[in-house]
Amino acid sequence: MQHFQVGLVVPSSNVTVETELPSILARHPDASFSFHSSRMRMARVSPEGLAAMNAQRERCVIELGDASPDVILYACLVAIMAGGPGEHRRVEGLVAEQLATGGSEALVRSSAGALVEGLHGLGARRIALVMPYTRPLAEKVVDYLAAEGFEIADWRALEVEDNREVGRIPGDRVMEAARSLDLDGVDALVISACVQMPSLALVESAEQELGVPVVSAATAGAYSVLKAGGLPLTVPGAGSLLRGDAVAVPA
Repeated sequence: MQHFQVGLVVPSSNVTVETELPSILARHPDASFSFHSSRMRMARVSPEGLAAMNAQRERCVIELGDASPDVILYACLVAIMAGGPGEHRRVEGLVAEQLATGGSEALVRSSAGALVEGLHGLGARRIALVMPYTRPLAEKVVDYLAAEGFEIADWRALEVEDNREVGRIPGDRVMEAARSLDLDGVDALVISACVQMPSLALVESAEQELGVPVVSAATAGAYSVLKAGGLPLTVPGAGSLLRGDAVAVPA
């Protein structure tokens, strides 16, 4: 069985991605995974807070490079998407260059790029979104995904700025927002466009209730890590994206 070391660059106040991503990948039948994090200080999800957090990226990459990871995931979706269309490609490229300079061959992914990759893997074009962000930041996510070629049928922003509170949003509040969406003709629902808003426990039940494929930042991150490692994109209990319904679309 292959073993993969996964490096995570995470906001200091994030607790969910380090729970949900290992939970998903622990179910993979053909590989084992370990997770190694470096943290960027951030408490409030605001333009100023995200900019200050992103400025710490290079330190985190250096720290993770010392652990010789196979894959690094930049795990803050809105921090990338707030930078404007195509930002995930620029940031992933910069991180890869920095790692290569230090002699690391780690592959680089981001939560923003993983969501785009996962939605393409499902063949989705018309999508709906649930996000924890304040409305101005949520609109940046909508615009980012529209620039990637997706039609945003409907979306909800829960208006939570404190990132610690985002990690405590109850599932029934997320589902209430999802149920309020117009899902007519939607190819996929992103039930959490944020690695900090808990959603993994909702993915399968939401698919059954709402009748559409459901993806989250966490399931998309797992899909991207598996694809980077050349592993089968099938994990039980994590929705259509990881059920074998998706296809490995070239990046």
